[in-house]
Amino acid sequence: MEPNAKKDQPIAAILLARAHDPDEATRIFTEKVQQRPLFLAPSSPPPSDARAARRRAQEKKRQQRKKALKPKPLSASQRRRLGLYRVPRERQRYALFEPLHQLWLGYVREVLGHEVYSGGEGAAAKLASADFHGAGVEVVRSGCVSRVGIRGIVVKDSKFAFEIVTRDNKLKLVPKEGTVFRFEVPVSDLKPTEGEKPAEEATSKMVFEIHGEQFQFRSADRASRKFRSHFSKKL
Repeated sequence: MEPNAKKDQPIAAILLARAHDPDEATRIFTEKVQQRPLFLAPSSPPPSDARAARRRAQEKKRQQRKKALKPKPLSASQRRRLGLYRVPRERQRYALFEPLHQLWLGYVREVLGHEVYSGGEGAAAKLASADFHGAGVEVVRSGCVSRVGIRGIVVKDSKFAFEIVTRDNKLKLVPKEGTVFRFEVPVSDLKPTEGEKPAEEATSKMVFEIHGEQFQFRSADRASRKFRSHFSKKL
């Protein structure tokens, strides 16, 4: 009977009986094995949170689907390889950009406001954050003498250079460093009072000169920069 009784015992009880006294083995087996609590992790949220859990799961799936459908932005090298910002040779015509220049004149008059008549530090601060796509500029000073006199419409305002289409339908790349650009803004002779709109008919011109070194930022980055007047060694 004893061999059969041992066969009916669990393996844990047989091993404990070899290492401890019968009473001690029985106590350990009862407390540590038979009466050991078994903790189960909940497989589903409580009924009160089930609706919120379903909403979170649906929102997560929606975000994953939206992320999968959203195209990845092109890198700078891919944009250059595709030529997205390159002006084709057949499009390098001055007459094609004249409407853009007229739009820019209205834009710069709106940006300058009353400083278009007085100039000064107020106008400089506004011009420092302005966009020059469509501006009619002329190179008046440059470290390279051959660039002096280049005049046309800015078709690309990059970080370190202006791309200008001249009247003879040629595209010129003019670096900003060491170059002074001049542009003219037609204005009315009668200065409007505070709160009054300027006259639509322009009878004179205000001439501004900008130093390219102060504009060595992308046009999108200049919009958030603050103008700080400081001494320039090249003036």
